[in-house]
Amino acid sequence: MLTDYEKSCNEQLEKLRDKEDVVILAIESSCDETACAVTRGREVLSSVVASQIEIHKRYGGVVPEIASRNHVMAVSEITSQALGQAGLQAKDVDCVAVTYGAGLLGALLVGVSFAKAFAYALGKPLMAVNHIRGHIAANYIAKPDLEPPYICLIASGGHTAVVKVSGLEDITLLGSTQDDACGEAFDKVARVLGLEYPGGPEIQRLAREGKPSVHLPTPLKDSGGYDFSYSGLKTAVINYVHSKEQRGEEYSKADVACSFQEKAVGIMTDAAVRAALDNNLKTIVIAGGVASNERLREMMRLKAEKYGFNVCYPPVRLCTDNAAMIAEEAFNLIKTGAEAAPATLDASATVKITDVTAV
Repeated sequence: MLTDYEKSCNEQLEKLRDKEDVVILAIESSCDETACAVTRGREVLSSVVASQIEIHKRYGGVVPEIASRNHVMAVSEITSQALGQAGLQAKDVDCVAVTYGAGLLGALLVGVSFAKAFAYALGKPLMAVNHIRGHIAANYIAKPDLEPPYICLIASGGHTAVVKVSGLEDITLLGSTQDDACGEAFDKVARVLGLEYPGGPEIQRLAREGKPSVHLPTPLKDSGGYDFSYSGLKTAVINYVHSKEQRGEEYSKADVACSFQEKAVGIMTDAAVRAALDNNLKTIVIAGGVASNERLREMMRLKAEKYGFNVCYPPVRLCTDNAAMIAEEAFNLIKTGAEAAPATLDASATVKITDVTAV
């Protein structure tokens, strides 16, 4: 049975369904960025991100406990900053949104707990947002006139997939990674090359100085599907480097980085293009942290010119984790009739791309 608060929230949402200037305050804390944003419809009024990269860099990756503790210290302050930059007060907010999954469980719990309390104190509805779908929604900020259907390539530290987006909340999974995500592979290859965390930007920087001269395997070659596998590619790089070092042979780290990047983003580009061709769609959207990779964008641009596709991707600041994308996905949920999150909302470390919202 719904509580009076939950009933009130759903009644408020009904009044917001056809409103184009819904004011949403969103919280994102799935990994090592504490973020808060305020949006009005598709317009971003403010977006504040407290990054922990410098903290975790010394460990070579994100330490979950440290991330959670830093979220606790930052979330209230960045929320105040986001409201201040938007020129609004808490009472001006129509709805609160929060990432409930996927991500580090402890980190997610900080955001979910804060957002639940914030929404309850205001008497406003709370929307539970799937982090992966939030990355897709970032494209509606970059291109407000973007309309489904289209193919979306999702590429991040935790997820690599190709989906068909038939409607704002109608998403079909076509293929996904069978082991490591692309971003995860970038980090692991960067580590074996002695580069700093996060590995993606470091591999990209070093790759500019090299050439793709190192032979690497093409995982799932000729499989005919849209699935990915990065474990074997990552292992091939590690074996190449270790073999050279054990024999005392010289090798070019720049060439290794360039060869790995070329293969890694080429696999994704080919899968997305095949999905678009097979589904007779003319628009491909890129989402996730790896969407900021300059070589991926260049490859996709060249493929688009060849096959007559339109390619969309967010600016770099909206590719990495942020709360503006969470607000936009909440806006989509409101427009498509989703109910408010229950008072019992909990965080979830794993969610499927096909999960529209929390149960």
